[in-house]
Amino acid sequence: MFSLITQGDAVTGLVAALLLLMSVASWVAIVWKAWLLRRASSDVARSTAVFWQSSALADAQQKVAAFDREALVLPLIAAVGLQAPGTLASAGDRSQQLTRVLRDALHAVLHRLQYGQVLLATVGSTAPFVGLLGTVWGIYHALVGIAAAGQITIDKVSGPVGEALIMTAAGLAVAIPAVLAYNIFGRNISRMEAALEGFAYDLRELLVATGEVGHQFSDGPALGKLAPLSSERGSAPPEAREATSVGGRLT
Repeated sequence: MFSLITQGDAVTGLVAALLLLMSVASWVAIVWKAWLLRRASSDVARSTAVFWQSSALADAQQKVAAFDREALVLPLIAAVGLQAPGTLASAGDRSQQLTRVLRDALHAVLHRLQYGQVLLATVGSTAPFVGLLGTVWGIYHALVGIAAAGQITIDKVSGPVGEALIMTAAGLAVAIPAVLAYNIFGRNISRMEAALEGFAYDLRELLVATGEVGHQFSDGPALGKLAPLSSERGSAPPEAREATSVGGRLT
């Protein structure tokens, strides 16, 4: 690779530098996202478990804050207290208000989990072609030099062409880890996304069924014991009983 870069022209050096930059960026994203998703997976499982084991909403918020290191579950809980009275955000019934704020909070959390996936997908899909460009240009550059020398033999052709093919191998070496990481991270993100959507849906159903007022929750006062959800089904508003999840997403 070093011999190819030193013997090549500016295009060869530019392609090599671009592959190096893509490799460094993808590996930084891989290491960072592996650390983030490992913590996030543990945080989501422990935070949702401690929430449902709490006896009061204010108590649940404090306990989740201690376990949710990556702030994935806590924004959903805090979102139910962000409806300012007298605004369009507080218009409509309780179910509609909770759906709106929980959906916005869920989108923000999922955006954090998805961050870096576009980089891995871009590197995985373009690095082989960047390497192929370097190979084609290297072969062309080598053949032009051989033709200028006036002697064309197999030993003079195989060396420069073989060195040019290293660019293709370099492109694959950059792309393969990015593609594998993208697929593995995508599966983990999908699993956490389903867990967060389910928690947001259950939280909305709980608040609608128990009749809790959203803006009191984030202020921290104790709001009493949580009645079992099944015992409140009969007295829940019609919109709570008719709420559905379309395609597995909060609606």
